[in-house]
Amino acid sequence: MTAVATGRHRRGMSRQTRELWVLLLPALVPVLVFSVGPLLYGIGLAFTDAQGGRNRVTGFSGLDNFARLFTDSMFWQSMQVGLIWAVSVTVLQFLAGLGLALLLNERLALRGVARVLALVPWAMPPVVIGLMWRLVYHPDAGIVNSTLGTDINWLADFSWALPAVVLMGVWSGMPQTTVVLLAGLQNVPKELYEAGAIDGAGTWNRFRDITLPQLRPVIVAITSLNFVWNFNQFSLVYVLTQGGPGGRTRLPMLFAYEEAFQYGFFGYAASLGVTIMIVVLGLLGVYLWRQLREAS
Repeated sequence: MTAVATGRHRRGMSRQTRELWVLLLPALVPVLVFSVGPLLYGIGLAFTDAQGGRNRVTGFSGLDNFARLFTDSMFWQSMQVGLIWAVSVTVLQFLAGLGLALLLNERLALRGVARVLALVPWAMPPVVIGLMWRLVYHPDAGIVNSTLGTDINWLADFSWALPAVVLMGVWSGMPQTTVVLLAGLQNVPKELYEAGAIDGAGTWNRFRDITLPQLRPVIVAITSLNFVWNFNQFSLVYVLTQGGPGGRTRLPMLFAYEEAFQYGFFGYAASLGVTIMIVVLGLLGVYLWRQLREAS
């Protein structure tokens, strides 16, 4: 290639690069303004003593907020509740979503209608879902007590509040898991099932040896996303219980919200947010590392 041709090639590549950046800029600017910018601001705020109120001077506090955080029993309680909530809801969402996806993948009567109905919880706003489940768990007029013949105050009982909230979380988040797994099932080659049937593999063996291995990338992706979404959940639980009774359903994000907007400790709340982010990324990294190691 001559020097002239090389120069033209480089100019063409640089022009393509500029055009690419021009096309990407409208999408990158909102991300930088509404995601990266607030994230960096929140990280910086975590190292200050920022508080609510007029004429308050914000100063650099170093690691004081993090030192306070690690001696705060309410923080550790919220982390424990958050992990129980996130793991329970993620696992149950996957199991329920997989079962429903397998059912909707079969040639059943009114399968199209069933698929549409399965998406109903996904289309409902979180506030509406929370209010609806408050009625479901109502101690006097709720459908749960009416069906079971009990008089339990599910959302005020120290033993039943968290399981009741977990059930709501599973119901509200199951549709997206079902849709993703159903799409994965439809991409599994039919020839694999036919070959398995010819080899004499039963239904369970085909599911274990064909369906699950073929769905592994989809399972890793959706469970990872679900775990992040569930651990950072706020609106559903806030509407349903506001973190009660006695902090039994106070998720980490609820605790950070209270510290910031009820008590005005913005710096401390920011340190909570940074810590929660690190914990989520750490747990997610370990999970993905183990999944990739098993797949290799």
